[in-house]
Amino acid sequence: MQTNRYNTARNMIHRVWWRAVRFVTFGALVWAATAGKKDPDAVTQVLALPKDPPAVATGETRRLVFHVSPLSAKGLLSQQTRDAMRAILKLNGGMPVIHIRAFAGGSGDLRRVPQIVSEVLNDKRMALPSVSLVQVGDLGLEGAQVVLEAVSVAKKDVNPDGIGFVSGPLAEVANSTGLIQVTCFAGAGGAVDLRSKFPGAAVVVVQALRAPVSNDTLCEGITRGGDVKAEKLAFTGTRVFLGSDEKAWMTAVQRVNRDLAEVGAEPGRVVATTVYQVSPGAPRASVFKGRITNARVEGVAALDGAFALDAVAEVKK
Repeated sequence: MQTNRYNTARNMIHRVWWRAVRFVTFGALVWAATAGKKDPDAVTQVLALPKDPPAVATGETRRLVFHVSPLSAKGLLSQQTRDAMRAILKLNGGMPVIHIRAFAGGSGDLRRVPQIVSEVLNDKRMALPSVSLVQVGDLGLEGAQVVLEAVSVAKKDVNPDGIGFVSGPLAEVANSTGLIQVTCFAGAGGAVDLRSKFPGAAVVVVQALRAPVSNDTLCEGITRGGDVKAEKLAFTGTRVFLGSDEKAWMTAVQRVNRDLAEVGAEPGRVVATTVYQVSPGAPRASVFKGRITNARVEGVAALDGAFALDAVAEVKK
């Protein structure tokens, strides 16, 4: 009887041992099969940063069209910029945008604008434009923080006789014929509605400074038909510079010339330059040819920036 009890106990131990072996073996097989797989929920996704806009972008002169985003008081700078870009793409029928000039009138970070422009266009897999950034005193609508000017390339020729660039006091520019785009930097009169003076044009009117030092309104415009007939034009984004002395100005000229040279535009072929002056003592823009605008503004895309400038130049064949 003792032998039977011994055999029964031994058989029970063997069964428990084999069950344990099978359990461990199965667990090892499961681990081996899943060891190379990662839990998708455990993977941290890193979103790619939006690309920076190019320093210069080009477009066919005969196909250039101009649009302005509607003013909106909805949301803060980021939302208004996104809405403005979507409005531009709706206005231009989804055509390629080669240049954006952003006027910001609120307290938001102006440097955020190029990132948002990049995000919106990347989502649509569109090429990025050059971007100019200007801080002004007021946009003419309470709560509005940004308005965008856009230069796009149409599918067909719309400027068979070229285009022209004009700049000067309001009355002088208003007398120009064939205006298709107008920008006015208003003085103490504020960002009043001047659209009735420029029928058929894409118009932006901003109060240049929060506390204007003059009543004068300075305007610049683009006309359909003019002496600019090059096959292509190059539009630079704004370049910001810290000083306001002669050395800073020469550095600015060299930098813009270098940007333009990268796309085949020579310094002598500049047709329009805008200097955005923050500190008194505007640098001499006369070194450039063509239309020149010296606009006193509230700020540029750098807290310590003294001035910024952008330019348009003909691209040699």
